[in-house]
Amino acid sequence: MPVELEMVLRVLLAIVLGGIIGFQRGKAEKPAGLRDIILICAGAALFTVVSIYGFGVTDQARVAAGIVTGIGFLGAGAIIRRSEGGVKGLTTAATIWVTAGIGMAAGSGMYVIASVTTLFVLAILLLPRRIT
Repeated sequence: MPVELEMVLRVLLAIVLGGIIGFQRGKAEKPAGLRDIILICAGAALFTVVSIYGFGVTDQARVAAGIVTGIGFLGAGAIIRRSEGGVKGLTTAATIWVTAGIGMAAGSGMYVIASVTTLFVLAILLLPRRIT
């Protein structure tokens, strides 16, 4: 398979996996819905693919660290402190964070772990609130 096709397929897998999680978040009417989660997953995959194939023999882990840091700021923006106490948006922030990890896994060619993690995340998000 040509390298360019493999790169596209990795990003496409991230889009599909992000779409699975994003669909659930959209149906639940959460702030980060379908498009947001797809874009986060696809972006993380793209940055990962570019770090692997675009920069030669440089330290590819630096790009991964940058993704984690940037996504942390994005997730922090989803967290709101309530005036009556407590916080809102922690699950959304965690979903943003783990979705970026799924995108990074897909982007680096770790298809099985990206897919299985997506299923685990979806199962966790579908758990009734009274259990969690």
